[in-house]
Amino acid sequence: MAPKPKEKPKAAASPLQPPPPIEDLFTSLNRHIQRSEFTQAVKVANQVLSVAPGDEDAIRCKVVALIKADKIEEALSAIQSSQKVSFDFSFYKAYCLYRQNKLDEALEVLEKQDKTQPSMLLESQILYRLGKMDACVDICRNLQKAKIDSLEINLVAGLISAGRASEVQGTLDAIKTKATSSFELAYNIACSLIEGNKLKDAEKLLLTARRIGQETLTEENLADDDIEIELAPIAVQLAYVHQLLGQTQEASGAYTDIVNRNLADEPSLAVAVNNLIAVKGPKEISDSLRKLDRLKEKDSQKFELARAIDLKLSPKQKETIYANRVLLLLHANKMDQARELVAVLPEMFPDNVMPLLLQAAVLVRENKAGKAEEMLGQFAERFPEKSKIILLARAQVAAAAGHPQIAADSLAKVPDIQHLPATVATLVALKERAGDINGAAAVLDSAIKWWKTAMTEDDQLSVIMREAASFKLRHGKEEEAAHLYEELVKSNGNIEALVGLITTVAHANVEKAEAYEKQLKPLPGLKGVDGDALEKTSGAKPVDGASRAGLAEAQEDGKTKEKLKKKRKRKPRYPKGFDPANPGPPPDPERWLPRRERSSYRPKRKDKRAAQVRGSQGAVVRDKNEPSASATNSNTSNSRSNQATSSKGVSQSAEPSRPQSKSSRKKSRNIN
Repeated sequence: MAPKPKEKPKAAASPLQPPPPIEDLFTSLNRHIQRSEFTQAVKVANQVLSVAPGDEDAIRCKVVALIKADKIEEALSAIQSSQKVSFDFSFYKAYCLYRQNKLDEALEVLEKQDKTQPSMLLESQILYRLGKMDACVDICRNLQKAKIDSLEINLVAGLISAGRASEVQGTLDAIKTKATSSFELAYNIACSLIEGNKLKDAEKLLLTARRIGQETLTEENLADDDIEIELAPIAVQLAYVHQLLGQTQEASGAYTDIVNRNLADEPSLAVAVNNLIAVKGPKEISDSLRKLDRLKEKDSQKFELARAIDLKLSPKQKETIYANRVLLLLHANKMDQARELVAVLPEMFPDNVMPLLLQAAVLVRENKAGKAEEMLGQFAERFPEKSKIILLARAQVAAAAGHPQIAADSLAKVPDIQHLPATVATLVALKERAGDINGAAAVLDSAIKWWKTAMTEDDQLSVIMREAASFKLRHGKEEEAAHLYEELVKSNGNIEALVGLITTVAHANVEKAEAYEKQLKPLPGLKGVDGDALEKTSGAKPVDGASRAGLAEAQEDGKTKEKLKKKRKRKPRYPKGFDPANPGPPPDPERWLPRRERSSYRPKRKDKRAAQVRGSQGAVVRDKNEPSASATNSNTSNSRSNQATSSKGVSQSAEPSRPQSKSSRKKSRNIN
């Protein structure tokens, strides 16, 4: 057996090596940052800080690397631990708070700092996220002199979100920028065209933006899936344009493709899901609710948008998603979930009226319309600047609940729509239903007065005056109706108004009605008709062709009446192989009736010869009237014949009849 080899002696542990020079560490740190290796950069920065604690450059590199690596909490901790350093990390702290969606805290930190270009740009982003679009636009305009990349993109986005889409083209002309300078800018300008209802122009610009984006991102060597994710907002916006154009099938297909493939960023996916639900409406409610569940936080039992979606959507977009969720729950009759979700919406959107409207919708669905009316009325009194949509909703709820007076009072409190024909008609109908005829007439008079003094191209005075005259005539106010008709006749010579005037005045002043009647154009064919003689007749009789007076007038003019063309008689069409000369016997008129319902049907008689057999086998059943045994013995020949007859009867009645099976009954019914 060979001896075991000797183990090599272990080398003695080397003493701790000295750290590399700090210059080499900074060189390595810079190399990692240039290569976007932020995790390695943090490790090298920690090595520098271990050699030179409190080094400002190393701390700055560490904080920036942590932010780039999306480690916001660690970046904030690093900032907190460097308070003794003289360098001001307020900007980095504000940015970290902005990334954590702590917008108010981030804004407070920035207000304490000097106004620099980076801080102003960050402030504009925070204001945009808070929904303060006007302040965001003001900061972007102040930064126009500084040549900041992509500033015009933020400026256009702020203008659109602030409801100032009409200023976009002027802003582009002022900064001398083309709409197609980048696909992001083209996308934003297309959004401004959508706001201006220029849908066809928006569609063309979106297609151009997609082409430019495809070329740009391909040059940057992005993968196909990454390119599709980057261009997902354009695809969603194109589908939205098709939806507005009424091309719902095409829009629904585009939304479904985006959702199913899941190649989109979080905000675009959320918008696609919401719009797809809006296209479907109350159809496929369960499927729509499942699609919305994809947007909520996974660990949350309640419906709450995922953090990545909540951070990037605007307040208006988030409000729309929650509102659609509530409406779907109402359609699905899931009242508990709807009530639970509606209860938290006022805290999430304190400055909006949508949560209140959704609460009212839930109350109406629970048959508590009176409580909904009271709640909406109290809110309108507390916040008159937001009361327009609230009062309109209250009017609708009251009208649907059968409270016309409350609905009319709510509608009358919206001053800027009182003159509109639709509002006037609604108010008159509500007051008439409530029995307030004088109030309805006052609404009409007020509208007439407004349109008489209004300097607008859309003149609705004649329409409202005609309806007002008809209303007053219907309710016994002939003098006021006649006055309105007279004004219409004098102003524009309306024939309908003239007829109404004659009809109205004829009740009180026949001579005046006859004077106005002369202004009517004579009807053709009534030249020779005697009115007095016509009144004495018993009634009009139907006459083929023209009337006699019409014929006389036609003869005077030398015209002849054309004879009516006789209808051509068509030959009857017979079945194939049928000879009308030899039709054969007529078919049975009862051939389609069941046999039991035909007149020739006769039911089968029961066999009365079969008698029931009782007793032992072979026993002879005798009838009561059968002769006794002594009589039988006296006449042998007759007894033999009787025995033969009785035995024959026994053999016939020995086996009882069986009931007919269900299947055979069915068969016999089908045969009949």
